[in-house]
Amino acid sequence: MQIGLYIHIPFCTSKCYYCDFLSFPGDDKQEAYVDTLVKELQYYGESLSKDIAVKSIFIGGGTPTVLPPLLLDKIAKAVITYFRLTPDVEWTIESNPGTLTLDQINVLKQYPITRISMGLQSTHDHLLKRIGRIHTFKDWEKSMALVRAHTTWAINADLMFALPEQTEKEFKDSVETVVKYEPEHLSIYALIIEEGTRFGDLYEQGKLKEVEETIDRNMYHFAQAYLDEMGYKQYEISNWAKTGHECKHNILYWRREPYIGVGLGAHGLFNEVRYSNETKLSRYVETKGMLNQIRIEEESITKEDAMAEYMFLGLRMLDGINEKDFEKQFNVSVWEVYKSQLTKWIKYKLLEKNKDNIRLTPYGLDVCNEVFASFL
Repeated sequence: MQIGLYIHIPFCTSKCYYCDFLSFPGDDKQEAYVDTLVKELQYYGESLSKDIAVKSIFIGGGTPTVLPPLLLDKIAKAVITYFRLTPDVEWTIESNPGTLTLDQINVLKQYPITRISMGLQSTHDHLLKRIGRIHTFKDWEKSMALVRAHTTWAINADLMFALPEQTEKEFKDSVETVVKYEPEHLSIYALIIEEGTRFGDLYEQGKLKEVEETIDRNMYHFAQAYLDEMGYKQYEISNWAKTGHECKHNILYWRREPYIGVGLGAHGLFNEVRYSNETKLSRYVETKGMLNQIRIEEESITKEDAMAEYMFLGLRMLDGINEKDFEKQFNVSVWEVYKSQLTKWIKYKLLEKNKDNIRLTPYGLDVCNEVFASFL
């Protein structure tokens, strides 16, 4: 059996205005946090049966590279000490421009890390400032050069569109500029104004407007057409990759494969149980890594829930869901369970059949949330 491993680092230099992830500054708490994290990794690793191997690892945040080299080394060492990794394991670490140093790279190079995900969001400094980013495009260029010069890691670049006051030309410039640096993977997301964020507060006060739907779609359609032309295959709603560089860890989520989530507020899916971890840092550290104290919520997934998740997660992939695989997993035809939804969306040309697969059409990609909601 093969699984994924997600490791959450909640620390960051400052909070971006759109961010609703569990993250915050906290240099003085990093060592105590990592010590607890290592204990949690140990408890998991020692409790897994010997036939379980980790095929994908994702160290996310927050910003993992705000940690000093010594603490990054502790985490990576715990992973290889307590878990069995597949020979072709995909191991990703997230970073933000300006936080990555050569000392960190030299430490991380000792481990089988294969990719780095670099947050950029825009190549225009005034837009970066507008959304609360603390780096410049030059900082991203320097981080890219550092990775290229000293590692063989594949690089993912994150971009955002539909930002406040962002023009279509500015977004096109960002996409075209980033492609010149030849990252192996691109993740491109629309801004979502989330409750509880600074942007959410401004929106509630009437001080922030959402970008018009037409402009939003124009930006997305440009990315689709241009990246296809430049040799990047779109394999998921928000993700593009050069051949062979699709993110295995994200695909694992969309295919409902098992994974362990470790760290503050982390989520996991294992043995058809979804769980979430403690979200308060002081209480997390007090657990000393004891799993029965760290987990604050567990939910056994029913067959009905699992089938619904299979549909709305699987349809995020451009290949869609596979009828034979659905029947193999659930011992029932997808048409028997979801005939009315599938018939409706195929009739309206939001879904289409392609051999044994059912997938979103180009029009369906634009209104996918309506499709997903119908399976809940």
